[in-house]
Amino acid sequence: MRSNSTGTAGTYRIALLAGAAAFAFTAPSVALAQQVDSDDADELALELEDEDSSNQIIVTASKREQTLQEVPISVSVTSGETLEQAQIRDVLDLQTVTPSLRVSQLQTSSASTFIIRGFGNGDNNFGIEPSVGVFIDGVFRSRSAAALSDLPNVQRIEVLNGPQSTLFGKNASAGVISVITREPQFEFGGAVEAVYGNFNTVILKGDITGPISDNIAFSIDGSYQTRDGYAEIVNLGEDQNDRNRWAARGQLLIEPTPDFKIRAIADYSKIDEVCCQVSTLVSGPVTGAINAVGGQLSTDFFGYDAFLNIVPNNEVDNYGGSIQMDYSAGPLSFTSITSYRELQNFFASDIDYSSADIANQTQDQDVETFTQELRITSDFDGPFNFLLGAFYFDESISQDSAIQNGADIRDVFELLAGGNPVDVLTGAPSVFNGVELALDLPQESIFNTPLLTAEQFAMDNTAYSIFGTVDFEPFDGLVLTAGFNYTDDKKDFALSQQSFDPLGQVNLVDAFITLATAGGVTTRDQFQALPQANQDALLAAATDPTVNELLGLSAFQFQPPFLDIPNAVEDGRTNDDKFTYLLRAAYQVSNEVNLYASYATGFKASSINLSRDSRPNGADFVAGPGNSTFAAPSSPIIDAGLATANLVSGTRFAGPEEAEVYEIGMKAQWEGFGFNLALFDQTIDGFQSFAFTGTGFALRNAGQQSVKGFEFDSTINPADGLVLTFAMTYLDPLFDSFPGSVVGDLTGETPAGIPEITIATSATYTHEWDSGTRLISRIDYNHESNTPINNGLPTFNAALGETLIFNREVNLVNTSITLALNNGFEIGAYARNLLDDQYILTVFDGVAQAGTVSGYPSAPRTYGGVVRFKF
Repeated sequence: MRSNSTGTAGTYRIALLAGAAAFAFTAPSVALAQQVDSDDADELALELEDEDSSNQIIVTASKREQTLQEVPISVSVTSGETLEQAQIRDVLDLQTVTPSLRVSQLQTSSASTFIIRGFGNGDNNFGIEPSVGVFIDGVFRSRSAAALSDLPNVQRIEVLNGPQSTLFGKNASAGVISVITREPQFEFGGAVEAVYGNFNTVILKGDITGPISDNIAFSIDGSYQTRDGYAEIVNLGEDQNDRNRWAARGQLLIEPTPDFKIRAIADYSKIDEVCCQVSTLVSGPVTGAINAVGGQLSTDFFGYDAFLNIVPNNEVDNYGGSIQMDYSAGPLSFTSITSYRELQNFFASDIDYSSADIANQTQDQDVETFTQELRITSDFDGPFNFLLGAFYFDESISQDSAIQNGADIRDVFELLAGGNPVDVLTGAPSVFNGVELALDLPQESIFNTPLLTAEQFAMDNTAYSIFGTVDFEPFDGLVLTAGFNYTDDKKDFALSQQSFDPLGQVNLVDAFITLATAGGVTTRDQFQALPQANQDALLAAATDPTVNELLGLSAFQFQPPFLDIPNAVEDGRTNDDKFTYLLRAAYQVSNEVNLYASYATGFKASSINLSRDSRPNGADFVAGPGNSTFAAPSSPIIDAGLATANLVSGTRFAGPEEAEVYEIGMKAQWEGFGFNLALFDQTIDGFQSFAFTGTGFALRNAGQQSVKGFEFDSTINPADGLVLTFAMTYLDPLFDSFPGSVVGDLTGETPAGIPEITIATSATYTHEWDSGTRLISRIDYNHESNTPINNGLPTFNAALGETLIFNREVNLVNTSITLALNNGFEIGAYARNLLDDQYILTVFDGVAQAGTVSGYPSAPRTYGGVVRFKF
């Protein structure tokens, strides 16, 4: 099945014991598990509530243990057993069981974006922290690359929708993904698992836990995963989009007294993969030049064939540790979580996505992060209870990157510049030789340096926040909550770049003026000293392409000189602080029905554009016509003598995001049937928009982006062992104000990539024999309505003078079957994307290829068998 439509629709599951239907409220998801015995119930974080065997899912979404029925937060929960049965290996796969969440993997194995209710930021730039915060065992993972390893021994995953600043100390303006893993146990046990599937998928997992002494327990778990690539680099004979990763983790649980607990975790994970498949949707003029030098590129979008001149490799080392201490003193509980982590991310890629040797990029990133969280939580018998916390964050980022010129780059661009193919391909003097002569550049120097650019970027970020909530219960059933968060965030950043191509260092307007005056004007001061009439005449001629033939070369000035920061005008610092708050009322109408209404605000600090597209803002510099420095008006950068050739204004950073959401919700549960309904109106002022422009990334604030919608989910238990679920999300997003986007004024337009309707439905049947053996069968269907992927493409729009929109629609079917024997042995089979649905993940301008549109195709069907033993 094919569609030129997208992204994946999330699914959800509802965790139940036999005869009980407990579900997550508001988010269109519920945690779904099969009938299990009492030992398995602990693994699923299910807690026996009363003597009639009704069970509720216990979550910590509010930083205290409560049932989903009690927590007035829009949260979806996925149990460890659901992850296990659905063969969900990492956070990237989580969207298939959580419909409010979208996760996309794009340029590399480590570049993923988390989106909740249509809000999320790209992760191709480490200066941008995601609007969706990811926490694993209470530890904030500031970059998605640090959250993509396999998920071993997961107890549950909670996805919280909307701003959560009053509960989490860092960047939760759109929502939170909280992963909770199992603590070590004081009873010996464990599990081993082996999977084999198509594309030679091999997955091995194991964990073991047990006591060391009466008050010390341990656990060790690990995973190993390999898979052949489902795409092929034809000319190199190499697979692409493979899997090659492993992870290991050790834990200690120390309980010196019944009231004091220490949990220490150390983990290490490694990714070394070839990623990611890019295909061509529209071939622009550059394609002919690529073919002329013997190059090829992929034009069959779902053929999964690529033509590259190097193998794109991504290596990620992610490791660290944390210590959590919990102490109970009567009605008060004290928690401390201390963590230190390092992330090393390297990738090399062929950025022209063809077998011609045009340009390759390398990038080496290192992130060091320290966090400290302190919390006090009360559990008084009276009407008042509170939570008070403090969070400290200290992170350092360094990044070295470079673009290498390939052996074919000069020939390809010579052909595009109008060079005679015979001259170009035989090495005879051609267009660039004439340009070099006219501009007094060394012969054979344009596009003939080993590097096009080299960059060194660094950022230090320190932040602290104080947060808390107060609950007041004036009478049984009604709880009024007020919460707050004060955050102070400081960033110091330094960016330096060396641009080596000599053509990029010449302003073609200024060069014409110098030539027209026979070398009499070589500086801005000399030009400004001319009579105004002379200035006007020179500038008119220099900016007229019929007079100044050099202007045709501007398309080849990909990487002009870079103005380093900090400098005498720009200090390379941001300092943001914000007070945010929550007001909420929750009322239990009856044992079966709960209602709530809330208003919450959220905040995310400034993000830094750690890329070669970082430019001074318009208050510090304004370029002259044709980006002329000679004709540029007075500005702080001009007056300080800092302007470089072809400098333009842009952004160094995007200012803070400020979110607010109005929400009302209802959750109801009767025997055999339940539903959740949430209606919301969510707005982010200053949403940090990050867009690819063909040669780099533009970071800027949208004036305002909003979304109105509802989330509905329901659960039906029509017969013993059979659970049916249905969820639907409706989103009506809007750019309320975005005049400065890279594709023009988008005010009043619908933001791309946000499906209007998402549906997730499932059927799970568990048949249990008298012996205790169970057969568990499940099928899921996920749908995203036909949705525009893009609001336009900057380079394509500029080259062709039109806006080209691509759409996607998702229809995914996943299924599994498991035979679980009463001795702990299990055997099963699974299929993901059973009907081989094909859709476009996203599209982007061809790199330095005006008129070309590239994109990422979805993954094909995968299937396999599973053998598991629990002891």
